[in-house]
Amino acid sequence: MSSNNIPSPRRKCVGVKVGSVTIGGGAPIVVQSMTNTDTADEIGTTMQVAQLARAGSELVRITVNTMEAARAVAGIRARLDDMGCHVPLVGDFHFNGHKLLTAYPECAQALAKYRINPGNVGQGKKRDEQFSTLIETACKYDKPVRIGVNWGSLDPTMLARIMDENARATSPMDAAQVMRKALITSALESAAKAEELGLGRDRIVLSCKVSGVQDLIAVYSELAAQCDYALHLGLTEAGMGSKGIVASTAALSVLLFRGIGDTIRISLTPEPGGDRSREVIVGQEILQTMGLRAFVPLVAACPGCGRTTSTYFQELAGSIQAYVREQMVDWRDQYDGVENMTLAVMGCVVNGPGESKHANIGISLPGSGENPVAPVFVDGQKTVTLKGDNIAGEFRAIVDEYVRTKYRKKVANV
Repeated sequence: MSSNNIPSPRRKCVGVKVGSVTIGGGAPIVVQSMTNTDTADEIGTTMQVAQLARAGSELVRITVNTMEAARAVAGIRARLDDMGCHVPLVGDFHFNGHKLLTAYPECAQALAKYRINPGNVGQGKKRDEQFSTLIETACKYDKPVRIGVNWGSLDPTMLARIMDENARATSPMDAAQVMRKALITSALESAAKAEELGLGRDRIVLSCKVSGVQDLIAVYSELAAQCDYALHLGLTEAGMGSKGIVASTAALSVLLFRGIGDTIRISLTPEPGGDRSREVIVGQEILQTMGLRAFVPLVAACPGCGRTTSTYFQELAGSIQAYVREQMVDWRDQYDGVENMTLAVMGCVVNGPGESKHANIGISLPGSGENPVAPVFVDGQKTVTLKGDNIAGEFRAIVDEYVRTKYRKKVANV
């Protein structure tokens, strides 16, 4: 990192068009996600894709692992289009992708991008043949490909070759260095082979995923220095809850600060029955708190202390945050720049008024043990004092009015 704590310029790379979305080439960093439904369940998968897209996922990946799944893809695409949800779909292929894409051309056509893992394409001569089939299919339908290497499924022949070379070296690498070299070698050799088969550099995205934060930072730093392909960032398995969020944030923030990364996916393990769209929100929040993109108005709220033993301000902050995220689904289509709006919900008079004045709209509660009487500040000026039982509703109305009057309405496409 630079000594003055200014993020490095974005790494220059070739842009890749995926449907209506561009990865790399100077385009904004793309947030993507993946369904966990059985893709053969056409209705269930369609609904989850739509949910992820509504949360802000700009690409959605679906598993294509069986004939039934491959048969369902075109129907999923059609159902989404009928709903007005045009998010690009990415097909995730392992082991049998060459067969499925060949046998189901409607699946190959409906997908906006293919994801293949060089370690799971096949072994020996079959590997080359099956890899060629995948790439030739991508060329035939003009689809980009993510060549996604994973440390849990490296090509054993390639790994053995690198280990043998390392054993003969004067200064052999340690195990972690060998693993990183194997990941990068697999990605770059596979990309070179894809180009030989006719797939352009502007149709290739690379990833080298691991589960360890330090390993991920090291491998992507090395990979970025060796190529100009667009790069997909993410831990292989981030984990559950706060562990998964912290690990993903720690790894991706360092790389993004260094200007590395063109699209991200946060691989959170959901709670049983949990909301899959949480991984989208975390990805957005990483980019937004890093100052790299804006997705939804940010709500600043104090952590609370002995002055705020009441839960009133916590409930208010939570309801406002949920409200603006829900409203953003419509606001982003209607108003320019509303995602840059800032809100503050503060719990007491110590920092409340000052923080509220720094936000576009802020409310400062008096603290615990008092009837809620809350001054509201709009663009630094006190405009009204709210009191009584409907402070939350009145504050939401102020937010709505601010959006209507401060942000330019978008012109509808004809």
